[in-house]
Amino acid sequence: MNEKIEALRERLKNLDLQGMIITNPINIRYLTNINAEGVLLLTRRENVYITDGRYMEIVNQALTVDDEIIVYDFKELTREDYENFFTFCENVGFEENNLTYAQYKEYMHKYKINNFEETEGLIEKFRITKKEEEIDCIKKACLITDNCFEHIKKFIKIGMTEKEIAFEIERYFLTNGADSLAFDTIVASGPNSSMPHAVPTDRKIEDGDPITIDMGCKYNGYCSDMTRTVFAGHIPQYMKPVYDLVLKNQLRVQEELKEGANIKLIAKSVESEFKLNGANMVHSLGHGVGLDIHEFPFMSTKHDFILRENMVVTDEPGIYIPTRFGVRIEDTVLITKYASQNLTLSEKGYVVVGN
Repeated sequence: MNEKIEALRERLKNLDLQGMIITNPINIRYLTNINAEGVLLLTRRENVYITDGRYMEIVNQALTVDDEIIVYDFKELTREDYENFFTFCENVGFEENNLTYAQYKEYMHKYKINNFEETEGLIEKFRITKKEEEIDCIKKACLITDNCFEHIKKFIKIGMTEKEIAFEIERYFLTNGADSLAFDTIVASGPNSSMPHAVPTDRKIEDGDPITIDMGCKYNGYCSDMTRTVFAGHIPQYMKPVYDLVLKNQLRVQEELKEGANIKLIAKSVESEFKLNGANMVHSLGHGVGLDIHEFPFMSTKHDFILRENMVVTDEPGIYIPTRFGVRIEDTVLITKYASQNLTLSEKGYVVVGN
């Protein structure tokens, strides 16, 4: 028995849905461990995976007898086969965030669906709380990330470009146990660090530059996410108060993250302290991490959400002074019953590189 699918089926029953078409590849991987193109159908009678014949071997290797999933090559299915999958299903759910209007119409016609209903992130909400094996994979991704940071501190030299540093981070990940990058690496130096989502450029590192490095990798599909702001050669005195304010709030948030904590109240507290010091909080305080780099919950003043044990989120306050510099410090954090546990453990005090 596939426990995740059984739990989903029970939830569908409560919503008066007799079936569901799952198209989001991340959700399919979460439910089945399949990492190949295809569509998962939960019908009244059975679980069905429809794929291209080129992926049949990959799919069958991912599944076990306990999954109870029947696999079909779409080329072998007839029009009648498609129409029969949801026979006697009055209401069928679909993932509205992963289906175009053209696909919506195609599926309505192909599967002869009477009533196609949005499921409003149903599976994503299941994914918020992580199981032990998922947490283990995230921990491994975070360990690789910490090791990468130790490597990159020694690698960076004044005169290197942002692109050279980003490339070395990516090379390290792919040759030291990671499946892939979790997202495009950010290396932003000097005035470029004032842009939260800067793209690495040919700008050369100069003495006194802050360098914001936002990096993460995947292990067995699960992501890590960590940001550190380091300094080339020396730390300009005028940057220290900003760094200290960001670090103070990052550590305070870490202490407040635990089961039962309200993320809206935590985010408001940080926003208020930033404003008292003449700064703005221009992005969310954090987000969930799992098979996707950005998952529920989103930690901001707009989301009134209570944390639960075994959620994994980021803690990433940042201050950005346009055209001058920015500071962001971020960790991946596991929520426990009475506290939080940092899964990224790299040092957060003043770090000087390039000497």
